[in-house]
Amino acid sequence: MRGARADSSVPTVPPTTPVTPLSAPAPHAVGVSNDEFRAAMSRLAAGVCLITAQEPPLSAGGPRGEDVGMTATAFMSVSLDPPLVLVSVREGSRMDDLLAEQPLWSVSVLADHQLQIASRFSMKNRISDRLLFADLPYTRGGVSGAPLLSGALATLECRTENRVEAGDHTLVIGHVLTATQPAPDSPPLTYFRGRYRHLAP
Repeated sequence: MRGARADSSVPTVPPTTPVTPLSAPAPHAVGVSNDEFRAAMSRLAAGVCLITAQEPPLSAGGPRGEDVGMTATAFMSVSLDPPLVLVSVREGSRMDDLLAEQPLWSVSVLADHQLQIASRFSMKNRISDRLLFADLPYTRGGVSGAPLLSGALATLECRTENRVEAGDHTLVIGHVLTATQPAPDSPPLTYFRGRYRHLAP
C-alpha cells in the first residue's frame, strides 16, 4: 500500500514548549492569612478611645449597675447628619454582651498622657472594672450615666442605632447625643504596629 503524499500547502506546526510561570507565593486557602492581615493592618495608625457603659439596674428603681470600660482603636465617625459613630467590639466580650442590652454608652478620646488608662482597660484576665475606675478622674454623663474621662481630647455620649455582626466582631453604630472637649489642645494617643505611640510634635 502506497503512503499518502504530504500536502505541502499545509504549514508544519513546530512542537510547543510549555511556558514556566513566574514563581509567586501561594495565597491562603480562603484569602490572606491571619498573620498577613494583622501585619498589614498594624501599619494603619489609629486613635485610641475608652468606651464606657453602665450596667442597667437589676430591677426598676434598684441601685445602678457596675461601670464597664474597654479600650478601642477601631472607632470612627460615620455620618454628620445625623451624627453617627461606629465602634467594633469583640463578639462575646463583656462589652458586646452589655451593649446588646444597654443602648446608651460613651466614648472618651484619649490624650497621650492617658496611655496607662488605655493599657489598663485592654488587659486580658483583668481585675473587676470597678477597681479599674476607682482612681480615675471622670464625670458621669448626664444622658448615658457612663464615665467620661477628665482630660480626654473629646467625649461623646451615644445611643445604639444598629448592631452588625462582622466575623468575630460586632459593629455598633451609635447616634451621638452629646459632645464635649475637655482638653482639645492636648496631643492624641495613637496606636501603630501593635504599640501605643506619642504623636511627634
